[in-house]
Amino acid sequence: MNKMMLGIIDATTYMEPLQQLTLHRSVAAVPFAGRYRLIDFVLSNMVNSGIESIAIFPKYQYRSLMDHLGSGKNWDLNRKRDGLFFFPSPDLNIPSPHIGAFPHFEQHIDYFLRSKQKYALICNSYTVCNIDYQAVLKRHIDNQCDITEVRYQGRSLEMFVLETSLLLDLIANHAQTGYNSIVDVVRDHRHQLKICDYEHHGYVAVIDSIEHYFQHSMELLDPAVWRQLFVKSRPIYTKVKDEPPTKYTASAVVKNSMIANGCIIEGHVENSIIFRAVKIGKGTVVKNSIIMQKSQIGKQCELDRVIIDKDVKVENDVKLQGTERQPFVVRKGTVQGEMINL
Repeated sequence: MNKMMLGIIDATTYMEPLQQLTLHRSVAAVPFAGRYRLIDFVLSNMVNSGIESIAIFPKYQYRSLMDHLGSGKNWDLNRKRDGLFFFPSPDLNIPSPHIGAFPHFEQHIDYFLRSKQKYALICNSYTVCNIDYQAVLKRHIDNQCDITEVRYQGRSLEMFVLETSLLLDLIANHAQTGYNSIVDVVRDHRHQLKICDYEHHGYVAVIDSIEHYFQHSMELLDPAVWRQLFVKSRPIYTKVKDEPPTKYTASAVVKNSMIANGCIIEGHVENSIIFRAVKIGKGTVVKNSIIMQKSQIGKQCELDRVIIDKDVKVENDVKLQGTERQPFVVRKGTVQGEMINL
């Protein structure tokens, strides 16, 4: 049964509450958990579930996403048969109010027609969890469902299993039925399709705003949460980068933090997530913050509840202060030289 599913990742979503992190990248490519991107989680879940043909449908700012995924080698998807496919939207004005937009799929109908998998799995790109999709498929088949929707504590995770033949019918007839997406079908009770639920148990993070991004990032510092998400038997894969070990100088102090490879830590880091190749200067105190790849924090700085995007330079003696609900965000590639309090 492990080769019966086709993986479809809808990466067309644009979220205004995440705009500060998506000016130069899609939602799917937002960095998360020290070394990953959001799409790594759904993609790894598919691979760990034995899915060998995966199509990604991006729409906005997808260059960095394609650069991150490349040929799919890090997910063992660079293969002659099946593998990883990109299908960007040729028309940015295609209406897609929900996940799994049929007009977008219709633009690349040949992919679905040539697929030999009996079932299709449609997912969004911004839900972080560790899930076995084979268990979802088994429940779907055992209950003789037309569509199975994965839910968590009553909330839809925008993950759907259905037969590929049914998906093709829905795509072909969307103009007549008025169903523009798989969500439209599930939410409408006028048809005769059997809609089933699959309740997922385990850690789930839906990254749909800066507040939730910050909240769920900080949750990862709890070992119990980390163990639910990063399961040894179901690893989360990402783009491999060869970085040297992090260097901690004599003045460095680190407490309850996640620090990736290639960093130089001279200051005080507490309750924070530090991505690869970050430098934190002497006398600087970083608390309750997220510092992304290759950013440089100067000397004698104070950062609390701050999100620093990639390639940022924070000059010496800078104080940045945010809140739990409104962390202070420094945009990618900028220089921060002012003292700012929220």
